[in-house]
Amino acid sequence: MTTEVRNNSEQSRYELTIDGEVVGIADYHVVGDVVVFPHTEIEGARRGQGLGAQLVQYALDDVRSTNRRVDPRCWYVAEFMAEHPEYGDLAS
Repeated sequence: MTTEVRNNSEQSRYELTIDGEVVGIADYHVVGDVVVFPHTEIEGARRGQGLGAQLVQYALDDVRSTNRRVDPRCWYVAEFMAEHPEYGDLAS
């Protein structure tokens, strides 16, 4: 089983795939130097396996690499950032 996370900039979302099938997404849009995350979702049958955390961690690391900040409007992204203080500097 191969898991991959990628930024699909054409659809403004990060995607988590397993064996090439998209099973999780983190939608975003950019406002100036802030990346807004309004919605994150993992396929129902795949929840509870840590995939959401893997997806959000990748997305936040990618945002950090662009020197932007994060507006976590999605409850899951906000909760992840609160539970992982190493991402506190990204909060807008």
